Amino acid sequence: MDVLRFLESIRLPALDTLMQLITEGGGELVFMVLAITVFWCIDKRCGYYIFTVGFFGTIINQFLKLAFRIPRPWVLDPNFTIVESARAGATGYSFPSGHTQNAVGTFGGLARYTKKRWVRVVCIVLAVLIPFSRMYLGVHTPLDVGVSVLVALVLLFAFYPLFSSDERQSRAMWYVLAAVIVLAAAYLAFVLAYAFPADIDADNLAEGTKTAFTMAGAVLGLLAVYAADRYRLQFDTKAPLLGQILKLVLGLALLVAIKAGLKAPLHALFGGYFADLVRYFLMVLFAGCVWPLTFGFFARVGRKKNA
Repeated sequence: MDVLRFLESIRLPALDTLMQLITEGGGELVFMVLAITVFWCIDKRCGYYIFTVGFFGTIINQFLKLAFRIPRPWVLDPNFTIVESARAGATGYSFPSGHTQNAVGTFGGLARYTKKRWVRVVCIVLAVLIPFSRMYLGVHTPLDVGVSVLVALVLLFAFYPLFSSDERQSRAMWYVLAAVIVLAAAYLAFVLAYAFPADIDADNLAEGTKTAFTMAGAVLGLLAVYAADRYRLQFDTKAPLLGQILKLVLGLALLVAIKAGLKAPLHALFGGYFADLVRYFLMVLFAGCVWPLTFGFFARVGRKKNA
């Protein structure tokens, strides 16, 4: 807490706003946009790499949150204050930091994969600033942030050799998918079967349980996507700039619409957390199987416009 109290003492309104902006880079939306942009428009192998690191990291992160159940800093010390604008995004238990896990996993993955120096520098800077912003805002301790950085780095360096070439990915991907499915199933079993203490925070347990179901759906969706891409789709990410822009903007708009539009009907149909499993499965299926069917069209549109 000494580090957080020091950061609390040097806060300024302008710096508070800047750090709040930076910290959003570790959110789910940024992960989704960046991972899909890479997967659709830049390099599928890199996209699979980022998704794999992200899925493993999220499951491990959420398991640790419920296993240790460490409260947020302002709960541990009622005299400590946070930047109020950060409170809404600081849900769940404190240890470890989910935003840090996302930031280091996503931007660190891009930095590890890319050969462009300026991209690597930008990604490394963000992978450092976002964890720092979590401490500056007062929503995580150095331990929360440090463990997430460590887990993300271990995953990045452990998985990179498996995605360093098409041949290696082809040999390893089924084993990687099997491992993440087993991990997702184990976490789901944990939240459903473990005898949590009676005084556990109900909202935090509900958030962890929901994540278990959404990750199970996303992982099953990734399995279906890889099978379809390997044996049938084999889509190409290349297209002229106009085609890439249209592909990305329209695809993301549809994906967001699917995420929001399916929530109510699926909950009415299935009820409970299983609706979230189905929703995330369908979102991943759309992103990896349905929308790529249009990529040939966008490539042709781009060529005609540039002619």
